[in-house]
Amino acid sequence: MKTAPRLLPALVAPFTRSGELDLDAHRHNLVTLTERGIKGFLVAGSTGEGPYLEPGERQALLEVARMTLGKRPFLLCGISAETNRLALAQANEAAKSGADAVLAMTPTSLARNNHEAMRRFYLALADASPLPVMIYSVPPYTAYAIPTDLVIELSEHPNIVGMKDSGGDVARMARLVHDTPDGFLMYTGATRAITFAIAAGAYGAITASSNYLAPMVLDVIAKARRSPKSALDAQAELTRIASAVEAYKVPGVKAAAELVGLQPGYPRAPLARLGARDRRKIAELLRSADIIR
Repeated sequence: MKTAPRLLPALVAPFTRSGELDLDAHRHNLVTLTERGIKGFLVAGSTGEGPYLEPGERQALLEVARMTLGKRPFLLCGISAETNRLALAQANEAAKSGADAVLAMTPTSLARNNHEAMRRFYLALADASPLPVMIYSVPPYTAYAIPTDLVIELSEHPNIVGMKDSGGDVARMARLVHDTPDGFLMYTGATRAITFAIAAGAYGAITASSNYLAPMVLDVIAKARRSPKSALDAQAELTRIASAVEAYKVPGVKAAAELVGLQPGYPRAPLARLGARDRRKIAELLRSADIIR
């Protein structure tokens, strides 16, 4: 697997008002964020409304990314599947479309808290996937955190190469870093925890906030890697802004992304675009932080 960057935006997926994928807007977003210093992307993650994507849409998003950016940028593809059959189909789609690895969300509709089922899911996917597999634990959306001991066990599989943990538990991150093999890529998905996760040994971050605060997130990561103490002020400001925006979940991220020059489009129903009042609140927040004028 090629070297992954320290920061991967959990890229938004732009849809039209009627719910069609807007690939021109997607191309614009890839170019805009690359110009802001981004060297790789998570496509079809939870912020990219991966659970709402239809067959073929991952392929379309990845193909546009690869054609637009070339071979160098790292492309991680989100897998949102409740069965191994569907997960492997999505992994195969990602492989054909130029992804470098897949990030598989914990299946939870019928398997929540069934740790044996979770073990079988990841081991079977890793055995069959044509791409390296990363584990994705995202309790804010799934109401399930894959057990630390299970992650450590799974990390011994040669095709399970890392994890995105969005729970924000720094003590858990520290243990995972310590007890998984060297080279196992631990990413935090919690913006509020970036500095502290890196201090605990995390490799980097995969965040929704990178859609609308990319230079700030890059700055926090760089400072935290040099000296976590030096990053504390920037981390506090990053946390303040991201917490307010992401209280609105994906629609909030899309509203903020549009304000900083992306073309995030509409969320796909049943999600809905924020109303004018909430969009004004986000604009005022970004303006007060000198993110926009």
